[in-house]
Amino acid sequence: MTLHVYNTQTKKRESFRPLRDKKVNMYVCGPTVYNYIHIGNARVFVFFDVVRRYLEYKGYEVTYVQNFTDVDDRLIETAQQEGTTVKELAERYIRAYFEDMDALGVKRADVHPKATEHIGEMVEGIRILLEKGYAYERDGDVYYRALKKEDYGKLSHQTLEELKAGARVEVNEKKESPLDFALWKKSKPGEISWDSPWGKGRPGWHIECSAMSKKYLGDTLDIHAGGMDLCFPHHENEIAQSEAWTGKPFARYWLHNGYIKMGNEKMSKSLGNIVRVVELREKYEPRALRYFLLSAHYRNPVSFSFETIHQIERGLERFDTAVTNLHHRMKTAEAGNAEPTVNKRLSELTREFEAAMDDDLNTANAISVLYDAVRFANETVARSVVPRGTLAAILGWLRQFGGEILGLVVDGEEESLEAEIEALIEERQQARAARDFKRADAIRDRLAERGIILEDTPQGVRWRRK
Repeated sequence: MTLHVYNTQTKKRESFRPLRDKKVNMYVCGPTVYNYIHIGNARVFVFFDVVRRYLEYKGYEVTYVQNFTDVDDRLIETAQQEGTTVKELAERYIRAYFEDMDALGVKRADVHPKATEHIGEMVEGIRILLEKGYAYERDGDVYYRALKKEDYGKLSHQTLEELKAGARVEVNEKKESPLDFALWKKSKPGEISWDSPWGKGRPGWHIECSAMSKKYLGDTLDIHAGGMDLCFPHHENEIAQSEAWTGKPFARYWLHNGYIKMGNEKMSKSLGNIVRVVELREKYEPRALRYFLLSAHYRNPVSFSFETIHQIERGLERFDTAVTNLHHRMKTAEAGNAEPTVNKRLSELTREFEAAMDDDLNTANAISVLYDAVRFANETVARSVVPRGTLAAILGWLRQFGGEILGLVVDGEEESLEAEIEALIEERQQARAARDFKRADAIRDRLAERGIILEDTPQGVRWRRK
């Protein structure tokens, strides 16, 4: 089956075909590291983590780059307020970002470039844009001449008047047009700065991603992705400056995820209605947050609520129970290969999963297929006779599609109980055999006090932690 994705630039659903047959260059805009990320930010990183995993499952060699913006006005202002340096502030929140992402099961990118470590590449790009007439210098500042690029606005599909109205710019007499944007900013006294042919300063926001993506992935990307809020002006400006710089198309496929809503409003720092991932991790299992972020089609908005996360936590228990039951049953199952009927059903589930993901990366439908697989696992485990190969095949399917791709299924062998608890379980079994149910119940209560829940099944006693 062929993967189809919705391309923001063409506003069409297109077959995915990278520049090079089985190699994919993928760039996802990372965070500006002046604070902890909120659950709305996390949607970008969790969803495109799944995209990367799915592309790898389909046999592509993916080079994945995600940057850190570690210098901008907000970093400078926050560092001044806290009496620290921009570098120290950025490093603190980069560490916090990785802690959040590790908890959410997001794999590290192949490269995590920092803006401050690529000033030379940005200066070179700006120099070329000046030479080509796409940029101009005014008193130490350098601006991109937006209207020189005839197709400016092709990503956001807006007229020049709409672009001007939507441009988040202050009145600036240095600019030839309100749509022009800063490539280089002259530094103010006491601000962090770097030397350049135009004097001391620092790069504008948009030039960072153009320079870093070019360095690590080349002139033309297969996939450029991020939140819908980046479509304009950030990604629009990236296209303009990158294509003027190289003379080549900047990205073949533009993918943008929708907003997280709090009530009826978009979640954003400016509105003050954010919920930070670090705080949510203290209350909920991180897998529940990951599940929530994948539970709707990525281009659709999704409403956040604490009750939703709580319900998802309970739903995840179904995945965990299915995996635990499979491991438990395998201990007593007879030897034998997977049954043909089971292999057939797993093949059907694979086709259904791929159909969901190939249809513009529909993780919501893929999760529905995962639930079908869990139901099939439970029905199989309940049978009186099941060969070990059948159980292993189902477990392998859940591990691959629910775990390796979606990151929602954890396949861990049952934990080893301490010797004392094992002895108590054995003692309870002996008491039950002797019909000493009072003693058996007392042992069950004692284990419950220690957070161990016993479940009597036809295949023997199974335990789990509260």
